[in-house]
Amino acid sequence: MTPRKHSPAFALTLLFAVNFMNFFDRNIFGAVVEPIRHEWSLNDVQIGWLSTAFTLLYAIVGVPLGRLADRWRRTWILSLGLAAWSLLTAASGLAWNFTSFFATRLGVGIGEASCAPAANSLIGDYYPARRRGLALSIFMLGLPFGNFFGTFLSGRIAAVHGWRSAFFIACLPGLLLAVLVLLIAEPLRGAAESAPPPASPLPAAHWSSVLRIPTLRWIILSGALFHFNSYALNTFLPAFLMRFHGLSLSRASTTSALVMGATGLPGLLLGGWAADRAHVWRRDGRLLISAAAILLCAPAIFVALLRPAGAALSFALLAGFGYLLAHVYFSSVYAVIQDVVAPPLRGTALALYFFGMYLLGGSFGPVLTGRLSDFFARRAMTAAHAPAMTESFRTAGLHAALYTVPLSYLLLVAVLLAAARSMSSEKST
Repeated sequence: MTPRKHSPAFALTLLFAVNFMNFFDRNIFGAVVEPIRHEWSLNDVQIGWLSTAFTLLYAIVGVPLGRLADRWRRTWILSLGLAAWSLLTAASGLAWNFTSFFATRLGVGIGEASCAPAANSLIGDYYPARRRGLALSIFMLGLPFGNFFGTFLSGRIAAVHGWRSAFFIACLPGLLLAVLVLLIAEPLRGAAESAPPPASPLPAAHWSSVLRIPTLRWIILSGALFHFNSYALNTFLPAFLMRFHGLSLSRASTTSALVMGATGLPGLLLGGWAADRAHVWRRDGRLLISAAAILLCAPAIFVALLRPAGAALSFALLAGFGYLLAHVYFSSVYAVIQDVVAPPLRGTALALYFFGMYLLGGSFGPVLTGRLSDFFARRAMTAAHAPAMTESFRTAGLHAALYTVPLSYLLLVAVLLAAARSMSSEKST
């Protein structure tokens, strides 16, 4: 018996590693925002656009790549995508101005768009519904581990060797992993379902068929709200810690890594465990677990932002607790997508989910936060009757802009409850 053909654990381990590199590479930028801003004299709107460059093409290209994942070998898609985004991550370190860096981030978004639809579709065919929540939680551990090490290591590398080195170092592991992914066996679509899978794709296997599922429409909207917050914080949290709490680049990246990354391990595993048990209790139980976690997350983030300048430790503890609860979202919602969508449509469904959450949420989060930051900074400068913009005004502006995050989390709770109500009234797809 070879691991290639018979071990879901072998496949899940490699898929976790792919997801780890996925989030490691995309978090390098947030860790080195401040040195890039100073080198090219950028404002916060421009910083937001550099983050948005990634999400824009990620969202758009993800739809055809998701459809491709329903038709082609998913392991090949993952291998080619990983190799492409690893090379383009290294190319980001060669950028010489705002425009060239923007272009390389667009390319990284194209490559990384291959990951989620193909990997989630594979997991759905390796694990039955009763074990799928925990399996997806293990896969999604790539998010907090990638967030942690991408932010932690990149900040420390940049502090010693310059920000460009952080992008170069990430390339080689990605290329090696792109070769190893080809060892994963391609399972039969629908192989893990209790009912026999169809012999061929459903006649209506395209995006319009998927969007006719009401629960999925609510889930797509939830993804937009959730990732508005995620990408705003991933882009600006290290900068906020440096400006408002006075931390060095190395300490800011370490604190951000702990807040956004280390908390994901208990959040995802406990969330996956709770979501699977709630699913046994009632069909919409996973969504109710997610809504409850986000309802507690919002005030934790709000109180963290109320902490005074210099209180970095209490800020980190409160924000970290909020992030731990936020990670429950992934354990719940990703499994629900598998619950309500038939196997031949899952790649397309995941691509549409990512399209909505990145185009409507992730792409707006950094840009709108940056624009609000610049707006509040100018207002502070005007109120002080100052002749020019200073770092203290930029600090005040960013602090005020981040209060949109807890508000967005409260809206997310309402959307998750609407999705749960929709799911409880639907028949299984």
